[in-house]
Amino acid sequence: MNANEALISKFYTAFQNKDVSTMQECYSDQATFSDAAFVDLNAKQVRAMWAMLIKGGKDMRVEFSNVRAEGEVVKAHWDAYYTFSATGRKVLNQIDASFIIENGKIVKHTDHFDFYTWSKQALGLSGLLLGWTSFLKNKVRKQASAKLAAYMAKE
Repeated sequence: MNANEALISKFYTAFQNKDVSTMQECYSDQATFSDAAFVDLNAKQVRAMWAMLIKGGKDMRVEFSNVRAEGEVVKAHWDAYYTFSATGRKVLNQIDASFIIENGKIVKHTDHFDFYTWSKQALGLSGLLLGWTSFLKNKVRKQASAKLAAYMAKE
């Protein structure tokens, strides 16, 4: 395992242990993060996002695998098992992550998952009917952004 793979393994091991500070330390002060719900977060926002998700995800369980470096890029797969707080529905979100590492820190983190599959699990019938639409994706993004902003204002 090279140093970049070790960094990402450290990140996900900290995630499994709900060790927010170790996760946050893995990011550069210039880091960015994006996924289907949280788009173009800066380092301060991504650090707060992980804290918010871990503190709010009482039953969250994370498994990761297939951490592999391709130069400065590290790819990994991770599965998140949790109850979606807005609906109380159980979710298994299967995520493929891509990281760009510079000077031993994450500078860019992008998570990819099937939004439609997620929305059917998390939202039930509305996800089944509308999960494939940009309308629902934009609504979820707006709610996620508002929730993160409110969390950051409190902290």
